[in-house]
This record gives sequence, structure tokens and C-alpha cells, in this order.
Amino acid sequence: MSTKGIVNSVRSFRKFHKWMGIVLAIFLLLSALTGVLLGWKKNVDLLQPPTQSGVDKALTSYKPVDELARASLLAVDSLGLTADNFDRIEYRPTKGIAKVIFDTGSWEVQVDATSLEVLSVAKRHSDWIETIHDGSIISDAFKLVSMNILGLGLVFLTVTGLWLWYGPKRIRSLKSKG
Repeated sequence: MSTKGIVNSVRSFRKFHKWMGIVLAIFLLLSALTGVLLGWKKNVDLLQPPTQSGVDKALTSYKPVDELARASLLAVDSLGLTADNFDRIEYRPTKGIAKVIFDTGSWEVQVDATSLEVLSVAKRHSDWIETIHDGSIISDAFKLVSMNILGLGLVFLTVTGLWLWYGPKRIRSLKSKG
């Protein structure tokens, strides 16, 4: 490629790089900040409630799932949550508990898996932070599109950034030779 071709290429890529960077910067900043918070979720009780410990860790002593669900619903009765709001139940065999997680309001109930004692009722702020982080707060379609745009945009910024660094070096090299 001639010196003039490289110069024109660097100028074009500089414009694309600048505008793509400006557009992506807002989303990248939001994704980076929420990513930092999510990285700390297991260490900061405000982001995700600490996992409690049950009395008995023997799986054979665990109560049936419908009894765990019923115990958790009694704990959140005042919040207006019902069985329709169940998102998932996560067992922690090393802790002897089950976490019942609701899809409304980011609530979590930790129940001793053998005694059915409610050990904790708390908000999982990490859940709504994650929906901001991955774009699903708007919709699953937005999540898919935005994450692909961010990923491809970062690849584009990396490639154009490397060319913006290497192109001028190449121009100087060609000028010094001829």
C-alpha cells in the first residue's frame, strides 16, 4: 500500500473509531460499573445476602420441595408474593439450606432444608444489577442485540485502534525509505 493510501486509511479509521467509541462509551461504562458491582456480590452483604447455614447437612434429612416452598411463602406473605412468583429454588448441600428466589422484587428466602426454619428474608440487589448489566432490563431481544453490538464494537475498536497506532509508524517508515 502506498503512503497516500495508508494516510487516507488512517484518516478514515480515525473517524469511525472516534464515533464508534463515543456511541459505545455510554454502554461500556454502564456495563463496566455494573460488572464491578457483580464481581463484589459475594463479598458485600448489601448486594447479595450472605448464605446462612442449616442444622443438618445430610441430604436424606431434607424436607420435600413443596414444604420448603410453603415455608418460604409464609415468610414473604406480607410482601404479596405467591407461588406464581417463584423463580427458582437453589439447594446448598454444604450449608444445609435452600434458597427460594422470587422473580418479583428480587426477594430471597433462605430456609433450613431439614427443620424448615426461615433463616433469612432479604433483597438480592445483585439480580436487578445483573439485568442492567446484560440489558435484559429492557427485553431479552435487547439483551441479545446489545451484547452483540458491544462485543463486535469492542473488536472493531481494537482493530481500528491497532491500525491507528501502527499506520503512522508505517507511514514514517515508508517516508524515511523514499
